[in-house]
Amino acid sequence: MSHDSRTAPRICPLCEATCGLTLTIEGTAVTGARGDRDDIFSRGFICPKGASFGGLDADPDRLRVPLVRGDDGELREAAWGEAFDRIAARMPDLVKAHGPQAVGVVLGNPNVHTMAGSLYPPLLLGALRTRNVFTASTLDQMPKHVSSGLLFGDAHAIPVPDLDRTDHLLLIGANPLESNGSLCTAPDFPGRLKALRRRGGTLTVIDPRRTRTARLADRHVAIRPGADALLLAALAHTLIDEKLADPGPLAEHLEGLDELATALADFTPDAVAAACDVDADTITAIARDLVAAPTAAVYGRIGSCTVEHGTLASWLVDVLNILTGNLDRPGGALFPLSATARAPRAAEPGTRKAAPGKGFALGRWSSRVSGHPEAKGELPIAALAEEIDTPGEDRIRALVVIAANPVLSAPDGDRLDAALADGLDFMVSVDPYLNETSRRADVVLPPPPPSQSAHFDFAFNNFAVHNQVRYTRAAVPLEDGRMDESEIHARLILAVSGMHGAPPSAVDDLAVDTALTRAGAPKELAAGLTGESGPERRLDLMLRLGPYGLTLEQLLAHPHGIDLGPLKPRLTEVLRTRSGRVELLPDPIAADLPRLRRALGDRPAPLVLVGRRHLRSNNSWMHNVGSLTGGSNVCTLQIHPDDAARLGLADGDTARIESSGGGIEAPAEVTDTVRSGVVSLPHGWGHSRPGTRMSVAAAHPGANVNQLLDGTLLDPLSGTAVLNAIPVSVTPAH
Repeated sequence: MSHDSRTAPRICPLCEATCGLTLTIEGTAVTGARGDRDDIFSRGFICPKGASFGGLDADPDRLRVPLVRGDDGELREAAWGEAFDRIAARMPDLVKAHGPQAVGVVLGNPNVHTMAGSLYPPLLLGALRTRNVFTASTLDQMPKHVSSGLLFGDAHAIPVPDLDRTDHLLLIGANPLESNGSLCTAPDFPGRLKALRRRGGTLTVIDPRRTRTARLADRHVAIRPGADALLLAALAHTLIDEKLADPGPLAEHLEGLDELATALADFTPDAVAAACDVDADTITAIARDLVAAPTAAVYGRIGSCTVEHGTLASWLVDVLNILTGNLDRPGGALFPLSATARAPRAAEPGTRKAAPGKGFALGRWSSRVSGHPEAKGELPIAALAEEIDTPGEDRIRALVVIAANPVLSAPDGDRLDAALADGLDFMVSVDPYLNETSRRADVVLPPPPPSQSAHFDFAFNNFAVHNQVRYTRAAVPLEDGRMDESEIHARLILAVSGMHGAPPSAVDDLAVDTALTRAGAPKELAAGLTGESGPERRLDLMLRLGPYGLTLEQLLAHPHGIDLGPLKPRLTEVLRTRSGRVELLPDPIAADLPRLRRALGDRPAPLVLVGRRHLRSNNSWMHNVGSLTGGSNVCTLQIHPDDAARLGLADGDTARIESSGGGIEAPAEVTDTVRSGVVSLPHGWGHSRPGTRMSVAAAHPGANVNQLLDGTLLDPLSGTAVLNAIPVSVTPAH
């Protein structure tokens, strides 16, 4: 390190693990990144994405100033003032002429990786008053939100496996050695799984692919894709039928246990074996091993969510944790308590008695065209195109897209791309890149690189496997000509709400005032808040009102974080159902079980497609970092040798893949890591559309797997697009 170099701590914003980094900085350039050994959560762990922080931060393709579409139809660079003037001149008039439902909002995955993306979109939605909200959740985790809402009355009350203390971990549809974890924030997930094995614990992995995680397991079960809910139902049935179910202290908080037994009566191991392609003895053994372990946790993720019965599978994960007595138990599955949570102050977590709450409801409104019910205030993103290109009252005419690229990440990108090009009167994108979606915008507002932004994990601390809190300020000053991401969001809110020209601080002041009112706290508290910016003042308030009574000053005094202790039982604090109890068989779940029962007789398709994760990637937004390209991070069609021989494909041949939404081509990768009857393509590729400015991604475009989908197949309870277990045909390309 040169004499003019310095180091700065920074929480990595590139995946859900939230590892602590130590950045090496020369002048204002990040020249290196290593794991922060003093970080109280990650203890020095780093993955290839974190190590490439400097490359992503300095990507020359990142936009530096706004783009505005000129009279000639082309995007050109513009001053910040001109960009917001354009928004203020168009958006309020559109709402006045056509009503608030004429506006749609799309929120992408990167929003939960930034402070601004967490703090400001709720205020934007309040200002626009639109119900046309679409997020990446309906391509990923919405089934878990819905099942948690129905079980516990709170869609955000998601239990996580107590990785560091469990004796038996069952993973279904999850590959944390590649994903680093999801809805389970755990730096060094691989090390935690290895520690489980070292202490004599058991790891069971259910996955149609022999992933890196599966290779670490004591037992790997290569299930037929899409059959996750059937297998989980059979496990639950076995526990009940063999009288092994023992909720323990949970019993007094349960409602519907007898009804559950009746509802699952048909899902015997023998009945589901053929549909799952897992023999009945194996299913029975898994159930018995699960309940025999001193502690155990079942954890399911995207492979079990983005299927036809994703909500039922997510529900059954927690049913199993409940039946084995492992929900809300150390070593089982527990509810984290973040420093900014809206939770009552108590001497010990769990001391608040359970009481009836408002509960959770589905379908409070429906989408205009296909009548899809809302879930957690959102509509299926797969329905976005039809909401734009189908004529009629309340058609979406204007769109605000924040850190999202649905042309690649949602089904049938060709239709959506055409709708964005021809069906909108106005579109705003907040995005650092001119990508496949933002290229259609009338105004593009680029946030600065992550080194120039402060960081706090509002979302991921709610899923952390250990309670802790960390905050890092910007590692380098904001570059001349750039605008802080929080100010971009605040000015956008002012522009769309008819308050253009007001100071951005007005948005934060309103947020503080609203938070104090909701908490029943004295308004005088606002005067004592510290911080150098509106977001810091808001963070300070949330910490003060949170369960630990912390302050921003305390976080700044501990740059490597504050350890808040291991997860503790606190079910009674999170229950918000109308009954005040865990509702084991909610009406929407019971109504959907006949659909799962019919799947027992389905004939499997000869060949189905599943996705896969790459350690060196995070969906479409990290494909422009040169140091992360190549190696295993490639867009190939993995296919079993037997299927390849039958179809006349050799390794490296170009394969033609076709399904309901269309066809694509990709190089074949012949490998026995996928079971026969299954092919696999990664998500987020297809960087071949003209008009983008992502040179590295364009040089390695890959194929957009979502173009195989027409967007009509959804999990009905959550509106989540079915992205896995898709019937396909594969032939050699000609």
